[in-house]
Amino acid sequence: MSALAPILESWFTNRLARQRAVSGHTIAAYRDTMKMLVIFAAELAGKQPSALDLVDIDAATIGAFLEHLEADRGNSISTRNARLAAIHSLFRWAALGHPEHAELIARVLAIPPKRHERKIVTWLTDPEIDAIADACNPATWTGRRDRTLIVVAAQTGLRISEITALTNTDVHLGVGAHITCVGKGRKQRITPLTTGTVSLLKAWMTERAGQPDDPLFPTGTGRRLSRDAIEHRLAAHVAAAARTCPSLTDKRVSAHTLRHSTAMRLLHAGIDTSETRIFGEPQRDAA
Repeated sequence: MSALAPILESWFTNRLARQRAVSGHTIAAYRDTMKMLVIFAAELAGKQPSALDLVDIDAATIGAFLEHLEADRGNSISTRNARLAAIHSLFRWAALGHPEHAELIARVLAIPPKRHERKIVTWLTDPEIDAIADACNPATWTGRRDRTLIVVAAQTGLRISEITALTNTDVHLGVGAHITCVGKGRKQRITPLTTGTVSLLKAWMTERAGQPDDPLFPTGTGRRLSRDAIEHRLAAHVAAAARTCPSLTDKRVSAHTLRHSTAMRLLHAGIDTSETRIFGEPQRDAA
């Protein structure tokens, strides 16, 4: 067996899963990075993936892989840098058990992230959010679900992964109405709800009539909505809303845009988002 296989196995099981207890999303992203890297390196070396050794994934190979991501796969610089962060994490782990490859590892760890200009953050005004919510057909079950989901997302600033993970028991509509969830970095978040959002949620949950642990926003068959399903539904509502709200035509709107809109609303109200429980979670290094 080559040195690479046990390094990968111990990195995923011991370092990421046991020591760091990283989220499933991080595990999946790192898995995808390593799958692409191993396939690329195997083709470059003319070997089977199972025959690769650590020396087959040197700085030159990784540099070529990063160029491949941008040139051939069309990945953004941000995605390229995220893939590189996963590779750095693997090689920092490899350094602990393979000092004989110290020079190779040091060269890989010396590969810097690529500098790039950050795009201007897209956000929505209140009339634009209202137009998207109003585009949901109130005569249908899915329309009422989508309207409630969009209003909740825009008011609370929850990430799409947090929205899909919400259950009925996470919603508290009594005095001090709020939503609880476990956010990024496994931090529990408590997000207050406005009167309008409370009214909408009361109507939806009465119609929803699910069990406490059932998804708050399910599919027609009762399963959790996927990220892709939410993005697809949102895109359809944005397209419909653009007919009556032309300013939406020139904006690329995703579920994360609703989160940006929440942050901008707080900033305009004079609230420092870095001090809130919604947007001030410290970033954790998964490595």
